[in-house]
Amino acid sequence: MTKYDIAIIGGGNAALCAAMTAAEAGAKVVILEAAPKPYRGGNSRHTRNFRCMHSGPLGPLVDDYSEDEYMADLLKVTDGKTDEALARLAIRTSEECLPWMQSHGVRFQPPLSGTLSLARTNAFFMGGGKGLVNAYYRTAERLGVDVLYEAAVTHLELESDRITRVDYSHEGSKHSIEPKAVIVASGGFQADIDWLTRAWGPSARNFLIRGTPYNRGVVLADLLEQGVHSVGDADQCHAVAIDGRAPKYDGGIVTRLDCVPFSIVVNKNADRFYDEGEDVWPKRYAIWGRLVAAQPDQIGYVIIDAKSLDLFMPSVFPPLKSDTLDGLAEKMALPADKLRATVNQFNEACGDTSGFHPTELDGVATTGLTPPKTNWARPITQPPFYGYSLRTGVTFTYLGLRVDENAQCSTETGPIQNLWAAGETMAGSILGQGYLAGFGMTIGTVFGRIAGREAAAYAN
Repeated sequence: MTKYDIAIIGGGNAALCAAMTAAEAGAKVVILEAAPKPYRGGNSRHTRNFRCMHSGPLGPLVDDYSEDEYMADLLKVTDGKTDEALARLAIRTSEECLPWMQSHGVRFQPPLSGTLSLARTNAFFMGGGKGLVNAYYRTAERLGVDVLYEAAVTHLELESDRITRVDYSHEGSKHSIEPKAVIVASGGFQADIDWLTRAWGPSARNFLIRGTPYNRGVVLADLLEQGVHSVGDADQCHAVAIDGRAPKYDGGIVTRLDCVPFSIVVNKNADRFYDEGEDVWPKRYAIWGRLVAAQPDQIGYVIIDAKSLDLFMPSVFPPLKSDTLDGLAEKMALPADKLRATVNQFNEACGDTSGFHPTELDGVATTGLTPPKTNWARPITQPPFYGYSLRTGVTFTYLGLRVDENAQCSTETGPIQNLWAAGETMAGSILGQGYLAGFGMTIGTVFGRIAGREAAAYAN
């Protein structure tokens, strides 16, 4: 049986960055990926872009995006709940990551149109996340990395300050290996609905899981039970409002709806409950999952009219449509009188719309309305009218493994000599709450490379 220097648990972006870096440093590496080959890559195959600091144009990125501006964007969405040293490490290192990604097979394309407003801050992958994942697997194979698919890790044996054994099941039988070093890059626990329910309460049963069904937190739970330091809260997560018709698992990024800034959003009682125009969508889309989760039956409804239909990226499921608000209410099972009253009240609160600008904060706001709409507030008057249902779509959970600047894990007695973590399983170190578009891929790339470097140095 092959003797491995490093075992990497997980098969997404962070795992692959670690594997390539370690292999280039001379280590013999195996990736243990729980998913079958067609579903390899974890949540990374659903991604589109990477948020990147840069001084001046870089690859597909225009202008510049400074460390301080990037950090301010992060502080805004997390409300300051972040480890600033680790956050700045991720931000600063992101600039060198983009050319590294290109040298390892990733190709970039101009940003997508729509409401994302990311041409300056985020580099988009040609072929999306699946293109990135496939490119990395090809590069890893050339570097001699072995990959086992449908290899579900069940236990890491922690003795004193070292991992001595990795247990996993593969092809119907149980196996154990004893690598010199281990990197955990196996994501959060969001696909375990029972664990989500323990954290959130019964409402979590109504949540949809945007990403892979294979991120069930088995290794995370195993390590936490053995006293490995944790970070983050079990009920904090990257949760967005997605199309209510999305599948329970693995709907991916295409189920996200980008129409909220140009809409009003109501609950099942046809009441508005939050400012739809608070900020540009990349800085606010990740709060809407939690907002919808707090509504009756964990559901919301988007209402727009004909003049807004082409302002956002098309949805994967067509919207419900009617020539009248009453007809739309009937199709959405909303109380028609109440919806009509809510829309009329909103329309009356709208003022001068001549400054409307769909891709930047335009100050076109309501007056005397609670909750207000502070940007893009135009009356909903032009038929046909369109509607979508919204459900909470969980991308990944923030309870994870605490790491230091070397991506190393620890217990009460100090660092674990041969255990590192990267990606979503340690992202709670930096994301205490909220989310910034493309930042998960930044964390995975930066800390994957660090973990690969450190594990290879230890193994060698």
